[in-house]
Amino acid sequence: MTRLDRALAALATLPSAQLSERWAEVGSGSAPNVPAPLLRRLLAQRLQEKRHGALPLLVVRELERISLAGGSMPEPSRKTVTLTPGTRLIREWNGRTIAVEVRDDGFVWEDRTYRSLSEIAVLVTGAHWSGPRFFGLTRRG
Repeated sequence: MTRLDRALAALATLPSAQLSERWAEVGSGSAPNVPAPLLRRLLAQRLQEKRHGALPLLVVRELERISLAGGSMPEPSRKTVTLTPGTRLIREWNGRTIAVEVRDDGFVWEDRTYRSLSEIAVLVTGAHWSGPRFFGLTRRG
């Protein structure tokens, strides 16, 4: 059992007054006025942060944003791109330019028609790819 494991286990047995003292010991100033079970959790988080590092600022900001939104995560906005016939999609892959033309009946690449952009992306890369993502029409979600 590591020193951190022992410190975390000890929190379960500490009364409120000692939890407040422990809070001050870990360099967090005066303890917040919260119920003992919550203070135990906060202390456990602080001890783990001291040992392993805190959450990245980007994650903290996202959690704050979610909490301000009432705790529910908003659905990610998915922008749909409408491809009209005649549109040319161009992507460079390993020094090779891939040019695809959008048609009513599919997508033309190297004088052959395909039903989807994903079929083309797989042929180009040799791996499973989302065709719209490969051609920069969507972002990684």
